[in-house]
Amino acid sequence: MSGLRIWLHVLGCRSNIYDGEALSEALTAMGAEVSSSPPEDGKCAVAVVVSCSVTSTADKKCRQAVRRARRAVGESGVVAVCGCWAQGLSADEAKRLSINLLAGSRNKSALVTNAAALARALDGGGKTFDDLRNETAAPEWDCLGIFSASTARHTRVFIKVQEGCGRFCSYCAIPLLRGSPASRPIDDVVAEVRRVVEPVTGLEPVTGRTQGREVVLTGVNLGAHDSLAELILRVSEVPGLARLRLGSLEPFALDDRLLDALASSAVFCPHLHLPMQSGDDGVLARMRRGYTADGFLRLCDRARERLGDDLHVSTDVLVAFPGEDEAAFRRTLSVMERAALGRVHVFPYSPRPGATVVGDPVPRSVAAERAAEALALGARLLNRYAGAFVGRRVSVLAEKDPLRGYSRHFVSVRLANTSGVSKARVSDIIEADVTECSNGTLLAFPV
Repeated sequence: MSGLRIWLHVLGCRSNIYDGEALSEALTAMGAEVSSSPPEDGKCAVAVVVSCSVTSTADKKCRQAVRRARRAVGESGVVAVCGCWAQGLSADEAKRLSINLLAGSRNKSALVTNAAALARALDGGGKTFDDLRNETAAPEWDCLGIFSASTARHTRVFIKVQEGCGRFCSYCAIPLLRGSPASRPIDDVVAEVRRVVEPVTGLEPVTGRTQGREVVLTGVNLGAHDSLAELILRVSEVPGLARLRLGSLEPFALDDRLLDALASSAVFCPHLHLPMQSGDDGVLARMRRGYTADGFLRLCDRARERLGDDLHVSTDVLVAFPGEDEAAFRRTLSVMERAALGRVHVFPYSPRPGATVVGDPVPRSVAAERAAEALALGARLLNRYAGAFVGRRVSVLAEKDPLRGYSRHFVSVRLANTSGVSKARVSDIIEADVTECSNGTLLAFPV
């Protein structure tokens, strides 16, 4: 692969971003020139698309990305696609889209390890097709993780520790595309965290490497990791790690053992993303979520009892689910208020092949109105939550900009440009006093 120019385009979730970076690391180590920036048409030999299929809009974006990839490599180049959308794609459609290599959601590493397939595609002048997919039901961990993060380029580093899901919520096709749950070995995760937080020394600036100060453990269904509490305790002991967060965690995974582990970690940041989806019991039952609205509220209370009253609970809300009437939507808004949420992500329902939803569809115009109203409430809730920090001191991790970052509670902070931060660098942790809050962002003065 020496000198081979590759464009790598990632769509979708944090797990996909992690996998995309792992592929980039592996291909670079093999001598390829990998870029995430779209090249001029015909200016690269290979284009790799890491695909997503969480919504119908995601599917549309994948098809657009594949067409763009074909233009980027020209008629004789190689288009490789992996991930969830690729897993569900028929071989006939892949050929119609001029895809040369097709890997699934659980064997993205085949794009690196199967050198023969890539060689055939390169030799075939863009005319060959190889289906490298495996069955998603296999519980093995894809070895892709061995390639990643040893040259971390971010202050906040996402590390994938879990794959697959067996919950089968009625609206979701991810278990069909991602397969059954698999847990990454704890020692493997700890070793990667150690690499991430190593001080950056003796490296030329061209590498663009930034020392990782904050690690976010992520997965397709993070709570399905078979030893998540133990993993948190082990990772928390890694020298040099300043902050630890969890990615999205399903409410049914937050048990007392996990809360105890989080409470005992000196580096855990008091923020949990718990997808609520709905505040109506009838909708939750048709979603097959496994909890009630009151159960979600009690969970938030229990989490705050263990992790502090100022714990930031963010969430996902799925509006216009089939059968959701106006009263059910109003109950959702009420639970959002009662749960004292912070950041809220709102999604209108999107039908997925393989889903088993029962209920009358909600008109698109009504869905758009409900999404807008839920988003507006979410903005007010975030501003209310963030506003409680006015007059308090916060620790800010400077990320892409030395004057911007996030507090431990995952609230956006803008630092006043005073002499105290004139020499601040990305990855510094800066103590600052909060004076204002606007649109969910804090203004703070370094001390």
